[in-house]
Amino acid sequence: MSKKKILAVDDELEVLTLLEKRLSSAGYDVVTATNGKEAVELAKRERPALIVLDILMPGMDGSETAAVLHDDPNTKDIPILFLTCLFTKREEQFEGHEVGHNFFIAKPYDPADLLTEITKIIG
Repeated sequence: MSKKKILAVDDELEVLTLLEKRLSSAGYDVVTATNGKEAVELAKRERPALIVLDILMPGMDGSETAAVLHDDPNTKDIPILFLTCLFTKREEQFEGHEVGHNFFIAKPYDPADLLTEITKIIG
């Protein structure tokens, strides 16, 4: 059985590197991008099972990136998990992780919670 592919996107290299290591050690095939434009290109080419996306990024932010991905027939069905400091732990606890067809995890995140949420989304 092949590994499920996850596209991880964050403009902070330290965060991206740690996220990549955690996801890889959990058995996922991980590709990374440091900005929205690169994320869109990789999503079209790599067809990941999930995109883990930061919101606050220079240039094309995470919200704009998600909009572009959802408008493209080739990427519109790829679930997006926003990993962001704009969504607080309290909001996550009381409002849940899902808004529309996007999912949210608050930074700083618990690695076990992140992996649990990923499993819920892509199995």
